[in-house]
Amino acid sequence: MNTIHHRFIPLLALAAAPARAAEASPAMTEGIGQMLFGLGIVLALLLGSLWLIKRLSTPRGAAAGLKVLGAVPVGPRERVVLVEIAGQVLVLGVTPASVRTLHTLPADAIQTNSGPGGAHPLGDFQAWLKRSMERRNDAN
Repeated sequence: MNTIHHRFIPLLALAAAPARAAEASPAMTEGIGQMLFGLGIVLALLLGSLWLIKRLSTPRGAAAGLKVLGAVPVGPRERVVLVEIAGQVLVLGVTPASVRTLHTLPADAIQTNSGPGGAHPLGDFQAWLKRSMERRNDAN
């Protein structure tokens, strides 16, 4: 009789499994709800942080009028940069150790938009820089 009792214990456990699954179902639904709520909060915090970073990174004061028009690498770590500020265009030489003003032009001397026919009136920046450097070398 003792052996028969041991045979039915697994069958009783299987019969009780659907009852335990029904009991676990509300807990599982509640757990998924909590997980989705937490995910929503994390996404809201992420979007709020991105908005705040964007808001704080916009230039204020003197940097608000600064506009980079173009840049050309002239070496592995050196470049020439055109910067417009206060109606002037500055041609800057930028290296890892320093920034130097190479030339200053009035803002209307260089037009950033394409002229009629789609071609830039002065050509591209690289061509303009090359012509300027050739003129400078010819003057010396």
